[in-house]
Amino acid sequence: MLIYNVTINIDDSVHDQWLDWMKDKHVPNMLATGKFSHAKMVKVLVEEDMGGITYSIQYTTQDRTTLEAYYKEDADRLRAEAQKMFPNKFVAFRTELEVVSQQTP
Repeated sequence: MLIYNVTINIDDSVHDQWLDWMKDKHVPNMLATGKFSHAKMVKVLVEEDMGGITYSIQYTTQDRTTLEAYYKEDADRLRAEAQKMFPNKFVAFRTELEVVSQQTP
């Protein structure tokens, strides 16, 4: 299992609008690709020198093949929507994580 992690720092001036858009549009559109089983959005509780508010959005996918299909078939379109909605108002970086172990009590 892999986690496709997108860390985003969003400008305060559009934060509320962006957060609603993420919850109501972007994350559902990511899940609608059929390539992710679920998504989790978390707020980073460290203040950045650059200002803004930082979030980590973690999309779980079954394997590298599925993630590569997302990159090929969906990533450009979905990233372009974010740029169109919030031009020059956020910085994003992406990380691929491999789940090594998962435990519950």
